[in-house]
Amino acid sequence: MKLYSKPGACSTADHIALQWTGGAFEVEVLDKDSLKAPAYLAINPVGAVPAVVDGDFVLTQNAAIMGYIADTFPQARLAGDGSAQQRAEAARWLSFVNSDVHPAFLPIFAPGRFHPDTDQADTLRQHARERLRGLYASADQRLADRQWLAGFRSYADPYLYITLRWADAVKVDLSGYAHLAAFKQRMEADAGVQAALKAEGLL
Repeated sequence: MKLYSKPGACSTADHIALQWTGGAFEVEVLDKDSLKAPAYLAINPVGAVPAVVDGDFVLTQNAAIMGYIADTFPQARLAGDGSAQQRAEAARWLSFVNSDVHPAFLPIFAPGRFHPDTDQADTLRQHARERLRGLYASADQRLADRQWLAGFRSYADPYLYITLRWADAVKVDLSGYAHLAAFKQRMEADAGVQAALKAEGLL
């Protein structure tokens, strides 16, 4: 299995998940130019990460790739213990990050997609920061009595961690979220997280 990733993008979460499996994989780290190069566009025509190539099988979309990693390396239990309940719990929190948290950053990263008037960009960004603070409140509450979002280490956790790195970079106010801060510290101390960040030049 080969993962295509861009440093610090959501694909880094897939890289961490692969590190956690203990299985064999390759990673090709792309930059803004190689993302749009013909070789990569042949794999993913939209020029976005992540993408996985496993033999003749090509897969895009982060949530789908996380599920594929979990199913390919079931011994890692990234979707739980095999029960329907744990799989659903892992999927619920992956969906929360993928469908709620991640898109909420878009007005910060690309305000022009939401309003043509550049004078409104700062207002859009501030509203997005406030919305993100509210979303992260749910994660902080969830982590009050558990170390992992699903109650066990799952593929949702690396994705949440990567968005917390984004939140730091764009100055989302996460003050008072002690459980979320403790989660981020645990992730940063994790050997698999450190290996993925090092490989992508983020340490």
